[in-house]
Amino acid sequence: MKKITCSLILAGSLAFGMATTDAEASTHKVQSGESLWIISKANNVSVADLMKWNDLKSDEIMPNQVLQTSTKNSNSASVSKKTTVASPKVVDQAMKLIGIPYVFGGTTVKGFDCSGFIQYAYKKSGKSISRTTLSQFAQTKKVTAPKPGDLVFFQNTYRKGISHVGIYIGNNKFVHAGGKKSQVTSLSNSYWKSKFHSFKRL
Repeated sequence: MKKITCSLILAGSLAFGMATTDAEASTHKVQSGESLWIISKANNVSVADLMKWNDLKSDEIMPNQVLQTSTKNSNSASVSKKTTVASPKVVDQAMKLIGIPYVFGGTTVKGFDCSGFIQYAYKKSGKSISRTTLSQFAQTKKVTAPKPGDLVFFQNTYRKGISHVGIYIGNNKFVHAGGKKSQVTSLSNSYWKSKFHSFKRL
């Protein structure tokens, strides 16, 4: 009797685990006239990923076919968690650098320019980013809802176009190598507010 009970509990646990895993992936029921391309655009994923996630050998699909349109949320949650952990680390590392003199072209604790400050803080937190303001801008993706650790870019400061960068720390503030030293500044500051361009994320 004990063996039967244990088996039932184990089977139930496995079934529950399988159901949970299945529920974690987003799905889409194919409608008449839809193609993989249409579904990929609607779900902001690539056709290649749709084919991979659904073991499709070709791009032919049928009405009422159910397709997986995302990776398992557990994986996404894991990636999201890693990103969240890394972002506070970036802020923590950047805040340790407050007060270091501004030096044009500087990349060490003896002195930083804005992009050198970013590269150093990111490296210390285990993230790799390129060296210059323009390459950092090109390497990152624009976001409308910034989180601590994201980059904030400014334009038309000492030159036309993207010319300055800092790290957003929350509460409408950012830390950067600007002025005479590395410091925390409010985005409401009249000068920086007028030069603001965008928030971006690595």
